[in-house]
Amino acid sequence: MGESGWCRWAVPLWMFTLAGFLQLSASYSVKHSALSDFHDSSVRNCTVVPPYLPPTTVNTTKRLADLRLLMPAHNVSAYIIPATDAHLSEYIAVRDQRLTWITGFTGTAGTAVVTNTKAVFWTDSRYWIQAERQVDCNWDLIRDSYVSSIVDWLIREIPEGQQIGVDPFLFSIDTWNSYYRPLEQAKRTLISVPQNLVDEVWTERPPPPSEAIERLPDYVIERSWQDKVQEIRKQMMEDAYKPTAVLLSALDETAWLFNLRGSDIPYNPFFFSYTLLTLDEIWLFVDPSRVTAEIKEYLNASCFQSHCIQILEYSTVKSYIRRYVTGNVKVWIGTEYTTYGLYEVIPKEKLLTSAYSPVLVTKSVKDQTEQKVLKDAHVRDAVAVIQLLVWLEKSVPKGTEDELSAAHFVDQKRSAQKHFRGPSFESISASGPNAALAHYSPNNETNRKLSVDEMYMTDSGGQYLDGTTDITRTVHWGVPSDFQREAFTRVLMGNIDLSRLIFPPGTSGRNVEVLARRALWEVGLNYGHGTGHGIGNYFSVHEWPVGFQSNNIALQAGMFTSIEPGYYQENDFGIRIEDVAVVVKADTKFGGKHYLTFETVSLVPYDRKLINTALMSREQIEWLDAYCQKIRSEVVPELVRQGLKEEHSWVMKHTEPFVSGSILATASSLTLTAALLSSTLLQRLLF
Repeated sequence: MGESGWCRWAVPLWMFTLAGFLQLSASYSVKHSALSDFHDSSVRNCTVVPPYLPPTTVNTTKRLADLRLLMPAHNVSAYIIPATDAHLSEYIAVRDQRLTWITGFTGTAGTAVVTNTKAVFWTDSRYWIQAERQVDCNWDLIRDSYVSSIVDWLIREIPEGQQIGVDPFLFSIDTWNSYYRPLEQAKRTLISVPQNLVDEVWTERPPPPSEAIERLPDYVIERSWQDKVQEIRKQMMEDAYKPTAVLLSALDETAWLFNLRGSDIPYNPFFFSYTLLTLDEIWLFVDPSRVTAEIKEYLNASCFQSHCIQILEYSTVKSYIRRYVTGNVKVWIGTEYTTYGLYEVIPKEKLLTSAYSPVLVTKSVKDQTEQKVLKDAHVRDAVAVIQLLVWLEKSVPKGTEDELSAAHFVDQKRSAQKHFRGPSFESISASGPNAALAHYSPNNETNRKLSVDEMYMTDSGGQYLDGTTDITRTVHWGVPSDFQREAFTRVLMGNIDLSRLIFPPGTSGRNVEVLARRALWEVGLNYGHGTGHGIGNYFSVHEWPVGFQSNNIALQAGMFTSIEPGYYQENDFGIRIEDVAVVVKADTKFGGKHYLTFETVSLVPYDRKLINTALMSREQIEWLDAYCQKIRSEVVPELVRQGLKEEHSWVMKHTEPFVSGSILATASSLTLTAALLSSTLLQRLLF
């Protein structure tokens, strides 16, 4: 989610210009309105005496006092508290939510700094209003998302010669350097504090997870863990720098390598672990009590050959690495996901670094089985989203539903689908002005009634044994304004323009994502988040390093990514259209070898009343019609199989061609008839 290390889905740096700057600066006005609007009881007001605090804030007075008592013993004048865990995970377990515990803020992006007299919290524009609702007046809120802002503040507040402390297992290597170097130049020192100080004062911190680790079923696996180990070892042997070991720190690296899953953190099926893979040995650092006899047998844990996995205590990884590097070795690490806590124990001459480990890069390209089952998961997921849209279309005019009930409904419908294991993230269910906050999720205090007079945005996803899903649809049940229709259509045009792009191999997503913004830019509109992210096979919903950010790797066939342009009108409405697509080989007029394009695998109709085809090109409309026919050919048979008559009728209505008698309809009528034949036969049998 991000450019800075604490958010993996952030704004490309070049966006802070022209139209992008205009919209972001408009969002910045939240800073002033949130503090000065005395009539808004949902946000704090620290300018009055006594300060006004909404019931959503947490009293942090004692927590800060207890933390400050520990700081002198470690000789630090300031202590930094990031919003991550020892694996730099996007979502973290409750026991690792130190930033939430010390501040009361429940968002996923932010950094806190505590000194003897001050407590300051930084977060980006997605969370400014949320922070004003949750953080009490012990904290100063700084509306910035860059390390440079924190460093500048530290240099102003901390005298020369003094030390700033941090848990080194909560900083990536790059993040450590981005603090350490400017602080050193300013004659302040960043130091490692091995024992996390928040943990020491968090007396009711939850215990570590104890659930057993599971293996994936064979039907979703093409490559055994032995095949994967052999593949990574081959890359090690072929590397010119001849690494003797690869150190895996990100949780999805170990889970992917061994085809294992867990339940240690919300929304992602991972388990706390590290792996050290050498050319002739494999060490898995994990809580041994969670490894059942069946899993030990599966991992060949009772032998000592090159394809046998030695299971060691999770907490011993640092001491084991320290011993390993005393020999004639070279350890390959991916700097994006290795923490400074491990990096600092490896002598620099014994390191081989790349932005991403060979496991992350290899994992990013799905094999044929992974591609097939991930597409299958999206078909079943589409059924649940269609059920939501049908239900809302009937229920909202009655005035009985709200953001929370809609979020619960789609989760319930997903849970009825085959292989469902849980949501892939907290659902974004947002109506009217709430949808103008790109990553808003409803709660009891902010929950808004759904209305035919407002636009509604639903962004949700599921975890299935065969795949992970993420889809966003924006709808209006009444009469949208001309501006809303144009904004929606231009967002859709951006989605289509990027989705239908044909590009040469080796193209980076950052070089083409401008196509998703072009239609918006033409009328001075923009959006302030990234255009897309990778997605996994029963893995993370935001899977690095695939996507359209500046530090993503080049696109290759077999990669899955979201495509999700949007537009957000402050205090009014929000629009986002998000589909997952797979990179596939393209057919070109002159047969250019290996050219690529995207195949959309999210299969839910767009809201027709929000589409103004007069703004669209012929090619865009033909793509849209083809997409509608794909929904009919792939989703309708599943609706029929599940006996969902009402949803079937709804889909047929919402996938009618936009241009009657178009070239597409004429040229592909036979193909479409054949594709729909099996669906028609099923309808006759079941209906």
